[in-house]
Amino acid sequence: MDLTEFADQVGGTGPVTIAGLSTRGGAVRGQRCVQAPLGIEWIQADEMTVSCGAGTSVDDLATALAAVGQRTVLPAGGTVGGALAMGRSGTRRLGDGPLRDALLQARYVGADGAIVKAGGPTVKNVSGFDVCRLLVGSQGTLGFLGDVILRTRPIAECSQWFAVSTDDPADLFTSLYRPISVLWDGSRVWVLLEGHPDDVQTQAVHRGLSEVDGPPVLPPVRRVIAPSEQIAIGRRLPARSFVAELGVGVMHIAIDAIAGSTLDPAVATVHARVKHQFDPAGRLNPGLVIG
Repeated sequence: MDLTEFADQVGGTGPVTIAGLSTRGGAVRGQRCVQAPLGIEWIQADEMTVSCGAGTSVDDLATALAAVGQRTVLPAGGTVGGALAMGRSGTRRLGDGPLRDALLQARYVGADGAIVKAGGPTVKNVSGFDVCRLLVGSQGTLGFLGDVILRTRPIAECSQWFAVSTDDPADLFTSLYRPISVLWDGSRVWVLLEGHPDDVQTQAVHRGLSEVDGPPVLPPVRRVIAPSEQIAIGRRLPARSFVAELGVGVMHIAIDAIAGSTLDPAVATVHARVKHQFDPAGRLNPGLVIG
């Protein structure tokens, strides 16, 4: 994909911001805004990889991959670049792993307006520090994603949500075999199981799970805590006032009842040094602070 026009739009001087479909925050207000190229360049189903512009809709990409029986781990909605820039995995993270592992290669425009390639089309082609991991979750403060190569996964033969009422999810959680997602609201557990239909149903029956249409609606406030503390914290909150992603360390709560952790000063210093190395003038998404 030719990124020359995109790089020219970003330029090498002056503050600039980027936006896709504005589903994850959108552009920094008051700044000149650019948009990343869109379109699927190729799908290599046998290699389980796909190349596309960062401005490509996640839903359009999902439709194209479904035609060959594959998918990505990107949360639905918005653009590919927006999902990667935010770096937040969906509720499938327990089974799919972190979002950053899906990005194999990225070509991005740096603060000097130059096109930079990070990573490679296969893991074995990458040596040294994997810059792709820095870009995921950086919210466009280190570089603006132009196009990417993503790892894909096969679509499971059977994918079904189940639920069971319980105020103590620990035993159920540890007894499940490779669940894709386990959610708990203090009184009920939702479980997403995938695989062969017979295996899914057998596991559900043995653990007293009943089929449901899908997961619960997630409350608006998101907090990241240690996975080992989730159940203890959940027991101190009113039932159904939160949804905990067990084993992941993410809790969605109806009100901000959990104090957010402050950024360690040493970590903040590292953030600032990395930002200065990539963007000395602070022109990319100016004013946006990560963490």
